[in-house]
Amino acid sequence: MYFNQVFEPKLAQNSYIIGCQETGEAIVIDPMRDIEKYMEIALKDSLKIVAVSETHIHADYLSGLREFAERFGTLILVSDEGTEEWKYDWVVNSKYNFKLLKSNDIFQIGNIKFEVIHTPGHTPEHISFIVSDLIGGNGKSMRILSGDFVFAGDVGRPDLLESASSQMGTMKPSAKDLYSSLQSFKTLPDYLQLWPGHRAGSACGKSMSSVPVSTVGYELQSNLAIKETADEKKFVDYILYGQPEPPMYFSRMKRENRSGPKLLVKYPEPDRFSAGNLAGIIADNNVAIIDTRTWEEYKTGHIHGSIFAPLNNSFCTVTGSYITPDMSIYLIIDEKQLKEAVNGLIRIGLDNVSGFITPDDLLVYQKNDVELIESKEVNTSELKTKLNDENVFLLDVREASELDEIGFIKGTYNIAHTRLHYRFNEIPRDKIVMVQCRTGSRSKYAFSYLEKKGFKVDHVTGGILEWINAGNKVEQTNKIS
Repeated sequence: MYFNQVFEPKLAQNSYIIGCQETGEAIVIDPMRDIEKYMEIALKDSLKIVAVSETHIHADYLSGLREFAERFGTLILVSDEGTEEWKYDWVVNSKYNFKLLKSNDIFQIGNIKFEVIHTPGHTPEHISFIVSDLIGGNGKSMRILSGDFVFAGDVGRPDLLESASSQMGTMKPSAKDLYSSLQSFKTLPDYLQLWPGHRAGSACGKSMSSVPVSTVGYELQSNLAIKETADEKKFVDYILYGQPEPPMYFSRMKRENRSGPKLLVKYPEPDRFSAGNLAGIIADNNVAIIDTRTWEEYKTGHIHGSIFAPLNNSFCTVTGSYITPDMSIYLIIDEKQLKEAVNGLIRIGLDNVSGFITPDDLLVYQKNDVELIESKEVNTSELKTKLNDENVFLLDVREASELDEIGFIKGTYNIAHTRLHYRFNEIPRDKIVMVQCRTGSRSKYAFSYLEKKGFKVDHVTGGILEWINAGNKVEQTNKIS
């Protein structure tokens, strides 16, 4: 058996290429939209990708299934389980070569057998795959590809249809479905290797591990969510508490992956723009300027309205939370990192990447009368003196559960930075907005977004941890906004 886990750190996402070396055939499971990397891996290892599948309708990235089907006529294998609202509409009504999968269905790629099991909870249609090698493994089950059902250290959150896609009333029933699915999981052989759809850093769970693989037996012993499954009510309460607020773009991904991901007709090839273009770009309200420099560079001088989004593992979350697909995107970026950034953007459906300049270009343009502004920052001591000022509004952009667990400053208003796009109208425009988070990382992203929206905003350095370490008092209650 050929087995290759392909990891994407910016989405903390695992795809899988599984093949039969005797027949030279392979399948890709849970591919992202930029499918060239899977093709390159398969070609290098003398395999032909004959089928593509996925565990469920994803919310955190655009699926690559349609790209494979459109460009190569690849067989699509997708779930036909779940509710009518969450079927693969684009597959059923298409000209593509496809097969719909039900629980207990079996299919083969060469001498590799895949058994389908319906594992609802994270989503109604979710399926997992039990994988066996009919020759090398004597037909014995070896692995489970668990998708977003069971992770190393966690299970897939069951609230996204409600919290991200506004399917009200689905949260608790989905949690009960997940509880039932986990009862079946407990009956699987302990020795089965568990290969999940995500690692730590994904918003599809709240406490997953960063390890790439686990076993069923290990998860039964150590996974806190699974340990809560002795009682349904306790499990439902446990699994619904403390889930991170989903990024703004999740609802769009969910809809598009159900109705049909937009085909990537042409890979974006942004042009380097000149100082003469910059004034028009800045003046256009339908433009997003993404500044990928360090915070020290950004705060010292940046274009007004530019979004601070360094090219780290939060890049997709930040851009997906603050930018919509209709916007023209311009990057301030080292040219060597351009392709990496474009890949991150197209994976979440932000295709209109129109141009870029380098940090050096920006400094040259500044000398040619392009105005750059400095970020306003306050430290813990300065914040303390300003809290009684009626013209100050303290905004904490952590997740709501963090405020209860760690504490918050009295009078704080809470909006998770990933939800600002929907809720910025709750913030007063006649006050100075002090933006705070845990350590000062997420608040930098929120600072730039609120500045773009026209707020008077200061960034609080060090976050709530610096406030606590300085001996200052915090409140702890789950009744905050």
